Amino acid sequence: MTRSLVLFILFFGVTVYALYLFGKVVYARYLYIRLGKSVNMKKEIRARLKLFAIQVFGQTKLLKDKKSGIMHIIIFYGFLILQLGALDLIITGLIGHRLSIPGYAYFTWLQEVTILLIVMAMVYATYRRYIEKLKRLKRGWKPSIVLFFIFFLMLSVVVSGGFERLREGGGWSALAPLTSSFAVAFNDISPASAAVGFYTSWWVHLLILLSFLVCVPQSKHFHIITAPINILLRRTGPTGKLTSLDLEDEEAESFGVGKIEDFTQKQMLDFYSCVECGRCTSMCPAHVTGKMLSPMHLITKLRDHLTEKGSVITSKSPWVPAFAFANRSGQHAFEVELIGDVITEEELWACTTCRNCEDQCPVGNEHVDKIIDLRRHLVLTQGSMPHDGQRALQNIERQGNPWGINRNERAKWVKEIDPEDRLHIQTVKENPAFEYLFFVGSMGSYDNRSRKITHAFVKLMNEAGISFAILGNEEKNSGDTPRRMGNEFLFQQLCNDNIATFQKYKVKKIVTVCPHTYHTFKNEYPELWFRSRRVSPHRIVGYMGEGRKIKSPT
Repeated sequence: MTRSLVLFILFFGVTVYALYLFGKVVYARYLYIRLGKSVNMKKEIRARLKLFAIQVFGQTKLLKDKKSGIMHIIIFYGFLILQLGALDLIITGLIGHRLSIPGYAYFTWLQEVTILLIVMAMVYATYRRYIEKLKRLKRGWKPSIVLFFIFFLMLSVVVSGGFERLREGGGWSALAPLTSSFAVAFNDISPASAAVGFYTSWWVHLLILLSFLVCVPQSKHFHIITAPINILLRRTGPTGKLTSLDLEDEEAESFGVGKIEDFTQKQMLDFYSCVECGRCTSMCPAHVTGKMLSPMHLITKLRDHLTEKGSVITSKSPWVPAFAFANRSGQHAFEVELIGDVITEEELWACTTCRNCEDQCPVGNEHVDKIIDLRRHLVLTQGSMPHDGQRALQNIERQGNPWGINRNERAKWVKEIDPEDRLHIQTVKENPAFEYLFFVGSMGSYDNRSRKITHAFVKLMNEAGISFAILGNEEKNSGDTPRRMGNEFLFQQLCNDNIATFQKYKVKKIVTVCPHTYHTFKNEYPELWFRSRRVSPHRIVGYMGEGRKIKSPT
């Protein structure tokens, strides 16, 4: 048996085994994701591919932090280039010589410049994590293992290339500054020793590469695989729009998310896409003001719980080698409560639903929907809510505003800002021929500071000659607050009541100074309006009232 055949057999065996281990780990996590509820994803291929190209290849989210963004771009594109170099090195070792390709010397130059840039990027990454000590970055061997993998991978490429040049008798070259410098430094060794050095470093390079391959799906670096998929599958609808619950489902035993399997498969894909960069947490207003919530830790705790519970349900170990993680069997996963043991209620109620975390996330994770789903379970299934929140929702239900002020005082602001009726603020009953309904909102009606905004807006509409009217004391809360606090029942009740009022007065156009009301009316009401008429919102453009065109939520 020739030496080259033995080399090929060993290479084939080691590579296939590593690919098997990689596939085994990925398949186990795939089965865990399959435990979630299926979700119908709108196709919208063109919009998804555009977003995919911008965020994956343009790295736009990462560039929100320019320093780390540039560092990551160097690593991202550097590894794409080096994959060709790795393939070239493997082929060279197997056939015993380099391929004769036109322009190969320039590819060597590109590869070596890339190696230098990647090493510089990793030095900077180490500086940010261990010297600058950014609070959002974790420290320890787990988040740092990739630094060692990449450093020794780059070193093995340079050493292999250097010994290859020695074996071929090449000297220093400006087109191969790193490997030729290595060759010059070891110029005294014999060709036989150079051959031994080449194949030793060749095997080291291969084993590091395959070890990294097996490590990736077992660490936060799984995002290399899942993040592009996650970005491709992310929602393309209005930002902040929440999914509706079918509260009339008689077969439903609970509402919201009370156990990990209640999440959708797309939400579970988010868990494994998290890169643990901490950008979400560093920009979270709840976290920076000392609250318990950390969006990053929320995702990672849900991920770890899914991994533990999934390994028991599927009988597929998530780790290679399995014996090294025997204490992480997940048997206790059935004994813990998702809300209470894994995620605390204090964390859930700290969220302001501002979605700043999602705006910062470079891999397209959606944190707020998960928090709202967990809140829904607390409110609708367990009847649990902080006292202040419960009081606010009771006030909205009884008086139409969160402070419990008498609903008959909602239009009191009209007399206070316009006692002489110079602005001609009329209700829909007084001016049935109005063109625009001015939906004032609770803040604009009751809050003294917000009334100044209401006053200014009314003056602008009068100056512009716009025919408008208000609902007066018939106006109710839009439902935005109940929905984001998890009380989907109250939201849908308010939504249906408001839609009935709009239809009663033949509302065609609505204006409001409240951004929450604007979002709720524009993006969240149409779905329930279509559902109440048993019409699919995904295929139709309909009308609310007489003549008010409502775009399909898609």
